[in-house]
Amino acid sequence: MLNIDSIKNGIVIDHIKSGRGIEIFNFLGLQKAEYSVALIMNVQSKMHERKDIIKIENKIDLNLDVLGLIDSNITVNIIENEKISNKIKLKLPERVENVIKCQNPRCITSIESNVPNKFYLVNREDKEYRCKYCDELYEFYHEGDI
Repeated sequence: MLNIDSIKNGIVIDHIKSGRGIEIFNFLGLQKAEYSVALIMNVQSKMHERKDIIKIENKIDLNLDVLGLIDSNITVNIIENEKISNKIKLKLPERVENVIKCQNPRCITSIESNVPNKFYLVNREDKEYRCKYCDELYEFYHEGDI
């Protein structure tokens, strides 16, 4: 049996859809971390058949909107003195700014570099967002969208 020690202070990103953990690991730049990090993949889960988990022995800033876009079933556990001090259940964000880039070449965000990309959720089930400026529809569903 694989044994990964508990962490004293840090973050555990749990309930990641199996196979998506590496995407989050790379997005967070954890391969360059100077502290202990564990990426555990394909673990048995009670809620889902399989899941990934990331344990970070450090407190870092996380963009919860981006993590919610990658996988809205994620739970972020803040660990203090080896105990969960805060549990954050993520969801698909209603609005995102400068996360998704509008692909419409006629959109103001493509023409003006200082205009932020703003999208709002229009269909939660299909993970569909619309650009605030040009109404371009964007489906957020696959690796590499961020």
